[in-house]
Amino acid sequence: MSYRPIKAQQPTSVLQNSASLQRLVTRAKAVEHLQRLLNQFLQPAAHEHCYLANYHAGILTLIVTDGQWATRLRYQQKRLLKQLQTLPEFNGVSRIQLKVRPPLQTEKPKPRTIMLSEQAGQTIQASAEATQDPRLRKALERLAKHAQKN
Repeated sequence: MSYRPIKAQQPTSVLQNSASLQRLVTRAKAVEHLQRLLNQFLQPAAHEHCYLANYHAGILTLIVTDGQWATRLRYQQKRLLKQLQTLPEFNGVSRIQLKVRPPLQTEKPKPRTIMLSEQAGQTIQASAEATQDPRLRKALERLAKHAQKN
């Protein structure tokens, strides 16, 4: 039995032929619309820290990036709830639930730096010179180069 790959299709035809993808796109557009409405009542600084996750059975679930923003929104929860209930899209909301989820770390960790005193560098260099193993000698010499020059 040989493997026969599926022929590539245009993205629009995939969306038109798949009911589950159409439902997903429709749901994403609805959430995006609700997020824009929510942002009208949030402080401008909170827009990048607060995201609408779900609105089901009268419970509006918001995801915040850290505990600080969760606390700020908890203090504003009653005001926010009353303001949202004035909109037809949110007239059935009875409670706001906050969940803290830090964003995925996209920044690369800083490279580790070795900081050695000049005296430590001299000691390591002396050890390298007294070592018979060439691989160990090279490693110690590389390490000694990290010594700070005063």
